[in-house]
Amino acid sequence: MQADTFSLASGFAATATACGLKPNGALDMALIATDAPCSAAGLFTTNRIKAAPVIYDQDVLAANASAIRAVVVNAGNANACTGPQGDANCRAMAAMTAERLECRADQVLVLSTGVIGRQLDMTKVAQGVASLTGPTAHRGAGAAARAIMTTDTRPKVAARTTSVAGKTITIAGICKGAGMIHPNMATMLAIVTTDAQASPATLDRALRYAANRSFNRVSVDGDTSTNDTLILLASGASGVRVSDTPEADDCSFDQFTVLLTEVCIDLAKQIARDGEGATRLVEIVVSGAQDEQQAHQVANAIARSPLVKTAIHGGDPNWGRIVCAAGYSGAAIAPDRLALWFGPADSRVQLVANGLPLDADLAAASALLRQDPVFITLDLGLGSAHTTVWTCDFSKEYVEINAHYTT
Repeated sequence: MQADTFSLASGFAATATACGLKPNGALDMALIATDAPCSAAGLFTTNRIKAAPVIYDQDVLAANASAIRAVVVNAGNANACTGPQGDANCRAMAAMTAERLECRADQVLVLSTGVIGRQLDMTKVAQGVASLTGPTAHRGAGAAARAIMTTDTRPKVAARTTSVAGKTITIAGICKGAGMIHPNMATMLAIVTTDAQASPATLDRALRYAANRSFNRVSVDGDTSTNDTLILLASGASGVRVSDTPEADDCSFDQFTVLLTEVCIDLAKQIARDGEGATRLVEIVVSGAQDEQQAHQVANAIARSPLVKTAIHGGDPNWGRIVCAAGYSGAAIAPDRLALWFGPADSRVQLVANGLPLDADLAAASALLRQDPVFITLDLGLGSAHTTVWTCDFSKEYVEINAHYTT
């Protein structure tokens, strides 16, 4: 999906601007706003060190989740580990935006991303807010997706639609993330919009389900940020209500949640593909587990292993690194039941059966690791549960990016 032609769900408008928070002069502030109050839900980082906007947004949603008017985002500065001044700057950013939109400050959510431990330049922020709500702003969700990028190499957008009783429901979102990406929560910034009508409680349930099968199944480097935020906003502009007991003109909760999950998986996979220094997306399926939790525990260990990720980068079919990661995952696996394949289902190569190596074609296995995407399937031989996790390879560029991030 092309960012330049991408649109959010009906009822939402997006703008972007450059106010100098990014040293290179690129777009660095974004605004997503509605003319009428909308319902909202949010999930946030599980890191005990939380950025000022995370704490602020949690408080806003706890008190006012049914009347949100806007989300304002800055990139280039995380506003994390900034103390009382950082808290005040976050509140000021919301207040400035609210004044321009003629709404209350507690109707504005704030997101920040960038370098930790530096105070926001509020003169630049004030200029940015004025531009976002003025005639000089760059308009459109594609521009907003670019403005929230940090080390991302491309904007990330996704949308899905469905028809209910002759009416169309849209779910459309943007996100950013390339480094410090790992569960638990949704390790990046994401704003997802829908024109369905739903209560904050309904949105919260749907969002938790979707995140657990998307953003909580993606890892780039095993680090969980101080700023991770996933926001879901519902304008109700379609006139279609989401309900657990749907009537003729309603959308069922399950139908809505499936659509939301598809959007979130799309965005999560884009994050993994755009991992810092990554050259290809990696999809890891763990099957034959006793339950989904066990499958995820094993897949997660494989996805965050630097040895696995560097082997993939080099096309080295060193399958021992994969079963080793499964063994130290903490899950109660049975080594003599493991089976391992490289490649997609229609052309994969099996390397392990019953925990022992096969006389496999290693050249073919190496070639499969050089494809994009890379597919790895590990069967535990213990049950029928399975899960999928997405990650990426590790290259020299990852080290170069993060060795000089602030310098």
